Amino acid sequence: MARLLERYQKEIAPALEKKLGRKNRLSLPRLEKIVVNMGVGKALQEKNRMEQAAEQLAQITGQKALITKAKKAVSGFRLRENNPIGCKVTLRGRRMYEFLDRLISIALPRIRDFRGVNPKSFDGHGNYSLGLAEQLVFPEIDPDKVTFTQGMDVTFVTTTNSDDEARELLRAFGMPFRES
Repeated sequence: MARLLERYQKEIAPALEKKLGRKNRLSLPRLEKIVVNMGVGKALQEKNRMEQAAEQLAQITGQKALITKAKKAVSGFRLRENNPIGCKVTLRGRRMYEFLDRLISIALPRIRDFRGVNPKSFDGHGNYSLGLAEQLVFPEIDPDKVTFTQGMDVTFVTTTNSDDEARELLRAFGMPFRES
């Protein structure tokens, strides 16, 4: 069992029950899924970039990446419909908690000049997004084999519609929010 999942069941859920004043465990906020997305715009010029980005995303998350394609043609970006422009992974269950554990305890502290994540990046419906500038903060990626740095977006989807409840949930998991 994933370490954070066990911690959620034994420590976080009872603490949230008291804090939110609820008796029903199913009404408590919990993580539904984590979506990791890489937009690889340079893949239009260099075809092998997409495969490298998808391979690195699979190494980071432990799950095969889905290559996303353009829905519309945009002539200003030299983009045609159905061109591959990114890759994403949707994590649920045990893999989701393991990825969250590695993100909070290993990857975020490795960011240069890290002072915490922005506490205002909630969408108004209890979901949180953060961006990482490069994939090298994850220890699974070998820096000697990387030919380009690629940023990624990480979105945490929760079961609550309240940003405050979602913030409490992520703070209980150990998300290092910046003091604002």
